[in-house]
Amino acid sequence: MDSSAKETKPSWLTRLKTMAKKLKANLMMMYLAYRDPRVPWFAKVFAICVVAYAFSPVDLIPDFIPVLGYLDDLILVPLGVYIALRLFPKDVLEEYRAKAEERRKLGKPKNWITGALFVAVWIALAVWCGWYVYGLLDD
Repeated sequence: MDSSAKETKPSWLTRLKTMAKKLKANLMMMYLAYRDPRVPWFAKVFAICVVAYAFSPVDLIPDFIPVLGYLDDLILVPLGVYIALRLFPKDVLEEYRAKAEERRKLGKPKNWITGALFVAVWIALAVWCGWYVYGLLDD
């Protein structure tokens, strides 16, 4: 392989950025399209869960946890988007694609309800761990 071929091949970082941009566009499209009456109820429920998780300001697995922290961003969210898009009718997706691009320019909406739910899960887990450790020390 000559050096000119290496220069034209996009780097993995460029490909990753391109995939992230497509993912954001698809999330916004799902956010707008799930309300459409032509979307089946099971696709709506799945899309609501994926969009709520993706737009949550708090991750279920915090990013500071090595490897697992980025697992949701790199695997779970894209997998959820992929599955949800397969459940939507194609004509609905095409209709909302342009609207999603306009809306995406305004910024990503925040889902504070889902964020609060994740914070509550972490607090409950911390309290449970505290009771467990206290019970071990008490014996």
